[in-house]
Amino acid sequence: MSTEPRINDRIRVPEVRLVGPSGEQVGIVPLAKALELAQEYDLDLVEVAATARPPVCKLMDYGKFKYESAMKAREARKNQAHTVIKEMKLRPKIDPHDYDTKKGHVVRFLKQGDKVKITIMFRGREQSRPELGFRLLQRLADDVQDLGFVESSPKQDGRNMIMVLGPHKKKTEAMAEARALADARKAERQGRTPGSDAALEDDDAVAEDLVTDDAAAEAQDDAPVEAPAAEADAPVEQPAASQGA
Repeated sequence: MSTEPRINDRIRVPEVRLVGPSGEQVGIVPLAKALELAQEYDLDLVEVAATARPPVCKLMDYGKFKYESAMKAREARKNQAHTVIKEMKLRPKIDPHDYDTKKGHVVRFLKQGDKVKITIMFRGREQSRPELGFRLLQRLADDVQDLGFVESSPKQDGRNMIMVLGPHKKKTEAMAEARALADARKAERQGRTPGSDAALEDDDAVAEDLVTDDAAAEAQDDAPVEAPAAEADAPVEQPAASQGA
């Protein structure tokens, strides 16, 4: 079934509660009168509340209304943030270099506004030393406390120990900062922003070069074309007469 409201002749009720173009209440009027007012204002009669008795209709530009609604929905989707839970797995006896690498990933996830699930995997005899995993998780939480907080305290889950870190920044804030940083880097790579004095000077210089090139091309086209010099008729040497024997 179509979700679009009924408009104009598609409305099949004897009377409607009419709302004017500026939102003013006109009152309950016959459908024919409402359609007549729509034609008078060069607008559409749109049914905005079909379940009301009588249905509520409004005079509006339906094409403009649909366009504005689509743009608002697009902007809402653009700014919509989905919270993602990233996962990082560590070993109780992790190498310092590997720990720094894993911590770097956690920092990046938190800066992006995502939650991070930290999993410590125990194997063999390591299962009898859960304090190793707990200390490692506490160390990681202290190292990233400026970016995130412990949302779920460390707890044992079978052979694993799990902790969840939550970001201090919201996803929307992180997305806005990332977008602003990307725009700044783009402007820095370009060297100058559009509309700046330096960019306008460059545009004027390019335009002046184009005018100069066009003038030179026109002058070259107007110059008389010299005919190629005629080649001199070189005397043709006659073969020497052979002496008689």
